Amino acid sequence: MAKAAEHFVCQSCGAAHGKWSGRCASCGEWNTISEEATREAPPKGLGKGKGRVLDFRKLNEHGETEGPRTISGLGEFDRVCGGGLVPGSAILIGGDPGIGKSTILLQVVARLAQQGVSCAYISGEEAPAQVRMRARRLGLEGAPLDLAAATSVRDIVATMDEDEPPHVVVIDSIQTMYVDSVEAAPGTVSQVRTSAQELIRAAKRRNICLLLVGHVTKDGQIAGPRILEHMVDSVLYFEGERGHQFRILRAVKNRFGPTDEISVFEMSDGGLMEVTNPSALFLANRGSDGDITGSAVFAGLEGSRPVLVEIQALVAPSPPGNPRRTVVGWDGNRLAMVLAVLDARCGLGMAGHDIYLNVAGGLRIGEPAADLAVAAALVSSLMEVPVPQEAVIFGEISLSGEVRAVSQAELRLKEAAKLGFSRALAPPAPKQRKSPLEVTEIGRLQELVELFASLGVKAV
Repeated sequence: MAKAAEHFVCQSCGAAHGKWSGRCASCGEWNTISEEATREAPPKGLGKGKGRVLDFRKLNEHGETEGPRTISGLGEFDRVCGGGLVPGSAILIGGDPGIGKSTILLQVVARLAQQGVSCAYISGEEAPAQVRMRARRLGLEGAPLDLAAATSVRDIVATMDEDEPPHVVVIDSIQTMYVDSVEAAPGTVSQVRTSAQELIRAAKRRNICLLLVGHVTKDGQIAGPRILEHMVDSVLYFEGERGHQFRILRAVKNRFGPTDEISVFEMSDGGLMEVTNPSALFLANRGSDGDITGSAVFAGLEGSRPVLVEIQALVAPSPPGNPRRTVVGWDGNRLAMVLAVLDARCGLGMAGHDIYLNVAGGLRIGEPAADLAVAAALVSSLMEVPVPQEAVIFGEISLSGEVRAVSQAELRLKEAAKLGFSRALAPPAPKQRKSPLEVTEIGRLQELVELFASLGVKAV
């Protein structure tokens, strides 16, 4: 029998240490190292004949075909998964507490069960009676969904190995699961890694779609070892501000579909409702008064979906000292770069002002194409000249002050035309574009500043 050995593991990053210390040398976190028991490693130097010769297949062989996807009927969830659930896949859903992870999964498997798909919801945090209460609130109490409260991975794997296992299994959550052969508490790095490995292996062996709920840390990362995100096929993150009713489900990893795809939901008393036209929803509360400064509409692209969102900026005089830079929904380093270009290339003197930037609706933007819209909102607030209400803006700004072209420009313009916009401020196109909008090409950032200066003169 293998001898048990003691070692110390950081519960934040999973790094192993020879002895206990107060601070992890790998990730720098304090008081995250705990002692765990493990088995001795197998002897090295395995000789010939100890393993099985692999059965290779040619890449150009067409013996195996891809199985059909399982459509849940919740269109936005199917969209972010790449078109539906793939049999034998493992999907990890992470997000802040109370944002709606359990709610969305209960809605998905309940709809599948109503369509005749065998589904099981296994909760390690709630009793079946509590899950029924939530289903009653969502109007799903009539779904023939199998419920169970369990935390033992051995019992769950035995259930998945039955003659007729369920087609879809939800584990809520992976941090509550434990393997009895690992001498560590549930939620530790060793338990999370081993539990996920056993569940994923059983799911792929029986061709079961496995949906795992993952808790997140205060930094927004899924708790447990980073290797957990590498083991699964797809990683979905729930995003959204508590003060907003919108929830964004974003695919940061997907082996069966595009990454950075998003789906938008609206939290209501009846659960998470699909938002099929998020652009109209994000712009619903935008004022029709043309005298508002510091507001620009950005024509963005999230995965394959064009999304129009309002960017708000406020430039205010700063008292002597360090001016404030507050950013919500965008990269603060990117804002610092845009401000530096406005100072150095356009001479606007942004360094002596407090800057507040906000992306309306709780959406987080990550693409560089938002540079020009951010610059337009900042210049509009500084000069007190409103951005034209009928215009959308997009473009990437370089350090030299040039505005560079971005991908899928025609798709962004078509989405803007659908919502009633008639004008666009965009970078020059490498070839002649066909656009339903009147496009004003902005080649350098100085041209944007001159445009607002001329608008201010006309207003006077």
